[in-house]
Amino acid sequence: MPEQEFKRYVAYKMLISDILAGRIVFDADRFKFLEFRNKQIIRVNVIANITDKYIQDDEKKFASLTLDDGSGQIKLKAFGEDIDKFKNYTQGDTVQVIGLLRTWNDEIYITPEIIKKREPPYLLLRKLETDLEKPKILERSELSQLREQILDSVKKAEESGGIEIETMILQLKQPPQTINSEIKKLLEEGMVYEPRPGKLRYLG
Repeated sequence: MPEQEFKRYVAYKMLISDILAGRIVFDADRFKFLEFRNKQIIRVNVIANITDKYIQDDEKKFASLTLDDGSGQIKLKAFGEDIDKFKNYTQGDTVQVIGLLRTWNDEIYITPEIIKKREPPYLLLRKLETDLEKPKILERSELSQLREQILDSVKKAEESGGIEIETMILQLKQPPQTINSEIKKLLEEGMVYEPRPGKLRYLG
């Protein structure tokens, strides 16, 4: 398929760890697609922090940005005049990238089509979006353990006036809908309360 047609493919919202966990499928020696959860992925939509930047602006124009979303790292690479896309970004920026997956020397990377600066909370939003797609059902013992972890997190945060639910979701690394379900039960039982929406304190 001609390369210009790749842009017609869906840009899947993914964590970097999921990209790295996918199976690379080749057509002869050329990257064809990434196989992940029964999807054939060519374009991705990633939100991450820039941890490293390199620009070679001479005859061999080349630039790369290293992205880290907390789950893994991947590089953006640009060649020729496309390196100008990287000039307004620096280490520490949070960015949203839509681009094509490529491989070189067994390394998978992204050739960006669109790069936009985002606020750091967008990282949490992406985690929530991707977690919702993950089919995961906890056993009763796991739910009991999660309940204790939630209570422990709330208790430890009492000295600082409570804990944000979003912060807890990032710490516990369980499906957000499951965490919210257990929080709802604790609220109904009077074990915790919300001094304001999205924040928890301990009642006991």
